[in-house]
Amino acid sequence: MDLRPNSDEARDIAYHFHGYTNARAHEDQGPMIMDRGEGVYVFDMQGNRYIEGMSGLWSVAVGFHEERLIKAATDQMSKLPYYHNFAHRSHGPAIDLAEKLISLAPVPMSKVFFTNSGSEANDTILKKLWYRSNSLGKPEKKKVISRIRGYHGVTIASASMTGLPYNHASFDLPIDGVLHTTCPHYWREGQEGESEEAFATRCADDLDAMIQVEGPDTIAAFIAEPVMGAGGVVVPPATYWEKIQAVLAKYDILLIADEVICGFGRTGKMFGCETFGITPDIMTMSKQITSSYFPFSAFMMSEEVYAPIADESDRIGVLGHGYTGGAHPVGAAVALENLKIIEERDLVANAAERGAELQAGLRGFAEHPLVGEARGVGLIGALEIIAPETHTDALKPGQLGLAMNKHFLKNGLISRNMLDAMAFCPPLIVTSDQVKDILSAVERSLEGFTAEMA
Repeated sequence: MDLRPNSDEARDIAYHFHGYTNARAHEDQGPMIMDRGEGVYVFDMQGNRYIEGMSGLWSVAVGFHEERLIKAATDQMSKLPYYHNFAHRSHGPAIDLAEKLISLAPVPMSKVFFTNSGSEANDTILKKLWYRSNSLGKPEKKKVISRIRGYHGVTIASASMTGLPYNHASFDLPIDGVLHTTCPHYWREGQEGESEEAFATRCADDLDAMIQVEGPDTIAAFIAEPVMGAGGVVVPPATYWEKIQAVLAKYDILLIADEVICGFGRTGKMFGCETFGITPDIMTMSKQITSSYFPFSAFMMSEEVYAPIADESDRIGVLGHGYTGGAHPVGAAVALENLKIIEERDLVANAAERGAELQAGLRGFAEHPLVGEARGVGLIGALEIIAPETHTDALKPGQLGLAMNKHFLKNGLISRNMLDAMAFCPPLIVTSDQVKDILSAVERSLEGFTAEMA
């Protein structure tokens, strides 16, 4: 690391406060500085090339340096670089994108609301659910149920819906009215002798019991990712979603599908809802909507959700909520072009085909002594790293994942560890040869880590 006072590394340490980083550790080890990207690859300041096995943060669908997105942003900047959607104002890109998203929805949707991040979208959804319940004359119907290890963002409200300890610790979260039910991870949470379907039934029963204890008339919605991302790439067990939706229907509770990671092809279908037979009332979208070339997010809502909100805004005289950057014309233009590329290049089908190759390759490591479970669907997967019997007492959760990441980097692969689960989420443009390269890097890393642990 270059620690000269005027180096990029030293200036980063001096001035830049990083998210999801141990601030004191960063002062010692400094940053890994990326310089450029090309396709599925990124290059650091020293010119080293890495396969970006996480698409940045689950998000760069069309790869790095896609000229069409650069042009879409540049053209829109030249025409209308900024405008808002307050007080009846609008612009072409927002209108076109809203219409496009409604046309793509896997179930009938009525309206699209634009925000700037997945966190912000989910925060807004909770706020609008409260608004809706007041409109309906049900002021007690305000609680939201999420899941342990679910991830829905980092604002005060969305971090409360997130079910991960480090998003709550010392932040005085979660807030009241946000509950967390069973994580649907069969490998970790299933009981001895319990079948996958029986586990799914237990998850649904746990949800039902929580609703009864809290009171069905107090629960506004259930929020969940089709496949859990930051919680460790948790694929729901067979029949899970069928049973969960039956419980929600029984008590007239809305279903929010958080498609921030799964949306726009990641699971091998346009939306994760299609992969798992989910019929949502609200859908959250971000990340791959612009391939993260521009901060942008949105949520779609059914007419049943929208109508009471619209009525309340009419009663009050205005919907007292919106964002300066919401429906940003440059972001909307980039999103439209990004969706065109996904459709024209049939990247959803590519995700299904390359995803099958990735999943088969990951399952091939399932018997490795350092692998507890291989899991995933489409182009999202994970390997759960476990310690040899001789080391189990010496290691804290997450240490194996951090160590494995070092081996991945050494072998030219960027992953992300959620504790000891190593995640894989390459861009949707990934080729068969590049999937093989990812798997080869994993194999070499497992061999290297095995030797290190011996």
